[in-house]
Amino acid sequence: MTIGQDAQSLTPNGRSRTPYPKVRRMRFRFGQPEPMQHRFVQDDIPLTHLIAVLSGAFPPGEESFIRSVRKFSDEITDPVLKKRVAGFIGQEAVHGQQHRVLNDMLIDNGFPIVRIFTFDRDALRERGLVALENAVPRQVHLAVTAAAEHYTATLAKRVLGTQEIQDIPGDPEVLNLLNWHAFEELEHKSVAFDVFRDRGGAEVVRIGVMAGMYVFTIPVVSLGVLASILSDPSSWRPFKVVRQTIRLYRGPIVKGLLKEMRPYLRPGFHPDDIDTTALLEAWRQELFGAHGELVDRIG
Repeated sequence: MTIGQDAQSLTPNGRSRTPYPKVRRMRFRFGQPEPMQHRFVQDDIPLTHLIAVLSGAFPPGEESFIRSVRKFSDEITDPVLKKRVAGFIGQEAVHGQQHRVLNDMLIDNGFPIVRIFTFDRDALRERGLVALENAVPRQVHLAVTAAAEHYTATLAKRVLGTQEIQDIPGDPEVLNLLNWHAFEELEHKSVAFDVFRDRGGAEVVRIGVMAGMYVFTIPVVSLGVLASILSDPSSWRPFKVVRQTIRLYRGPIVKGLLKEMRPYLRPGFHPDDIDTTALLEAWRQELFGAHGELVDRIG
């Protein structure tokens, strides 16, 4: 059985586990055939900058997630989990690669804050990040990855499961990237978590790490978006930004997000407690079926 087959397995407590993550070598065509507009989410300043900030942060974040799992990979004896880890690493590597392509375009298109996240092109900053990771116990590093994967899976479920989000007008290839990324985040949502459990990760560490992220993630991301807006003179329209920011926080992307995150803080929680099987199958056909929207993006 190879990575990418839709075989199911069970967690130690009998839960159904998501399939092996399938590694797809994607090639998105940003800026084709029409150049990408600076405000690539139509007339929405804060949402455009939110996506730019998240895209900028994804490559170094995903490289960190890969490193956190690799610290344990030689100790994993379960062959199913080993294959799932290989799929997770492959998917995260391709995510970083494709977001770097978008990030280069964003930097050229007037989003200088994205350059801050180009750790992989600055050896000193990358060494600093690795040193920070190594300064904490490896169990904590992996717990951060598992918690971050729950964040991305929760956002992915919203993106793919909410028609109002899908109907937001914007650059179609950026939407294609986000839908693909969201789909694969749901495919591998429990891999880092299962490595943490397999290697004896403590519940107090898992819950404590998420508690800290629960408190700080939205304020930190909000400050990043504000900094991005301030770095872009064309976005200096304070009344419009305030109005659109209120709409963003009250809308389907952000409203209620922390409430959806809360089950992770419950002892005994597992990501597969949140069933996304039907959503995954619907989007598998939409994106990668015989006439899927992204079949021709697989390189």
